[in-house]
Amino acid sequence: MKLAASLFAGPGFARWCGWVLVFAAALTGPLGWVGPLAFAVLLSLVGLLTLPALEVREADRPAALAILVLVIWAAGSMLWSPYEPEALWSSNAVKLACQAALYWAAYCAVRRADPQILRWAMAVFMWGLSGLAAVIIVEAVTGAALYQALRQAISDPIRPDLAVRNVAQGVFVLAVLWGPAALAAIRLGWWQLAVLMAAGLVAGAVGLNADAPLIALAGASAAGAAVYRWPLIAPRVLGAGAGLFFLATPLILWALREQGIYAALQDRVSLSWSMRMDYWSYAVDWISDKPLRGWGLDASRMFGPGIRLHPHDAALQVWLELGVIGAAAATVFWVTLFHRLERRSPDLGAAAGTAAAVSYLTFAAVSFGVWQEWWLALGALALVTAAGAQRLAMATSTSKAAAGSRRASTYPPISE
Repeated sequence: MKLAASLFAGPGFARWCGWVLVFAAALTGPLGWVGPLAFAVLLSLVGLLTLPALEVREADRPAALAILVLVIWAAGSMLWSPYEPEALWSSNAVKLACQAALYWAAYCAVRRADPQILRWAMAVFMWGLSGLAAVIIVEAVTGAALYQALRQAISDPIRPDLAVRNVAQGVFVLAVLWGPAALAAIRLGWWQLAVLMAAGLVAGAVGLNADAPLIALAGASAAGAAVYRWPLIAPRVLGAGAGLFFLATPLILWALREQGIYAALQDRVSLSWSMRMDYWSYAVDWISDKPLRGWGLDASRMFGPGIRLHPHDAALQVWLELGVIGAAAATVFWVTLFHRLERRSPDLGAAAGTAAAVSYLTFAAVSFGVWQEWWLALGALALVTAAGAQRLAMATSTSKAAAGSRRASTYPPISE
């Protein structure tokens, strides 16, 4: 037992965690282009390979408890959910339990990784995201010609419109991860790559008809700047906003409907946004029927044609399926996350983490289902890379301070 403990606590395991993170970083960019769905496999593998790194520190406990409550309540809600999975292994309850453990282990691996190898991992991640940005710019100009050529080369041709839709997913990936990647670029002396990533995000959003990433970019940039300018107050305000989103969204939408504002706004938006607003309105009605315990995990799949698969809003989906307990657990998690970004002085690492969190929340509010495997994996990857960028920033600052201290000294190392 002592031998195993020393093995997983020693430098060998630290190097192992570092190289596993290098492996994950090398695949992040390519998967963002050709297959974001594979992020679930990638993060699960990283967590499995670094499982001994899993630990819950004192500062982690509120978030860990929120995840535990959410997973247990989601599993229990299957007893009254109208949705029945085809097999136990395909149940989202089982998947959530596995994802919680494995993704947490992947996050903890950053803490345990050898600093030098972690630096290499973040460099690989930075170049991979830069490559993804460059490819997206080309795809935006050519109508996803590279992706179509790739599919043609593997004898799996695809229609141009479907190719554009698939490549557009990479823009969402870039939007969530650009904050940590940009910080890595700045810390490693390649700030030009941060500009390239932003350009890829804008070009992809415009050229591939993905308007949500532009909203995310604006919101994330503003939030990141606010956290850098007001490092203690801004995270608290953002945490309160995230909590309000998960707790009060159904009530806010209901009030807007009662005042007639909701219908007037829906008449003025595009068809895609109008359809989302239809889903949200139906969700509010069904939430009001079972606000305490919800309809059960994955129940939103059964509310067609009013809702197609899910309400396209994380807060509404959690309320609809898991009720007030699920909404409270989600609130605790996100408030804790922003609390962990509080600083006493300006910190680029906190700003980068904020950018990733705000981008993820933006898409969660208007696009993806809460339990989509690749989407949860992307969120975990954002946490992993933000933690890696933060450690990189700390190491860089420490190195500069040490170098400055050595230069300031005028005393010889050995006195004669």
